[in-house]
Amino acid sequence: MLKVGLLVGREWSFPPALIEAVALRDAGVSVEYVKLGGTSMDEANPYAVIVDRISHEVGYYRTYLKHAVLEGVTVVNNPFMWSADDKLFDASLATKLGVASPKTMALPNKDYIPGIKHDESLRNLKYPIDWHGIIDYVGLPCILKDAHGGGWRDVYVCKTLDDLIQNYNESGLLTMIVQEFIEWDQFIRCMALGQRDVLPMKYDPRARRYVVEEGHLAPALEARIIADSLTLMRALGYDMCSLEFAVRDGIPYAIDFMNPAPDMDINSLTPPYFQWVLEGMTNLVIRLAHENTAKRALSAGEFMLGRREGAA
Repeated sequence: MLKVGLLVGREWSFPPALIEAVALRDAGVSVEYVKLGGTSMDEANPYAVIVDRISHEVGYYRTYLKHAVLEGVTVVNNPFMWSADDKLFDASLATKLGVASPKTMALPNKDYIPGIKHDESLRNLKYPIDWHGIIDYVGLPCILKDAHGGGWRDVYVCKTLDDLIQNYNESGLLTMIVQEFIEWDQFIRCMALGQRDVLPMKYDPRARRYVVEEGHLAPALEARIIADSLTLMRALGYDMCSLEFAVRDGIPYAIDFMNPAPDMDINSLTPPYFQWVLEGMTNLVIRLAHENTAKRALSAGEFMLGRREGAA
């Protein structure tokens, strides 16, 4: 029996549903919660696949997962790629891959940890910040948000230069990006699984809720959003991610796709979308477990890249 491990946080609908769904398939794969109490450097790992839902908030889990990758475990999502990700990198990557993305600029931190002495430790930074140059680049209104954040935390719509400066001054130790605001006609959140399957879902960002509506996208626009989603996921090596597209004048702009532990709760996804995600994740973990029946030795540096399915 091939084993799949689950690392989870405060979610109660998806994990037990996945355990049950995989068991019902009778495919020679079982899913269980990973139990950890310390990890030694020569410790063998019993799992073919581990699904990571929480290591972005629990540092020890991230350390464990990096070790698991070296032991030949397929981790969803690859912890090395996740650690390298940020929203400026994402926007730059999307643009280089031909995916429309809003103009984005990273800003120096407002505050620093104790021990950083501004006139000595920060000699590479230029002061003062050229706020007028930033506005000339991204325009107004604009979006200020945490370069490494998620879940709509620390996101501000700034309508004036004063708004931008005030919110920046309250950002503390966070590294912030400022981004062109896309006045959207449609807002789409996609779930992408296994670098093969994409579900474009109508989403209301003001109410922060999914709207189940058949045919909410024109066929050509839906095909472009799916293709753009797969392009980004394969480039990042992600097998599980949500992506947000703001559609303006028929063009889908990828405004946020650094969500490698996407919300999979039935109460927020709605039952129809939850069922699609559950079936997709069931297919994914069974397939990856069988593909990884003989844990192979990874060549130098390969462990950092994640899978690139279909990239060729």
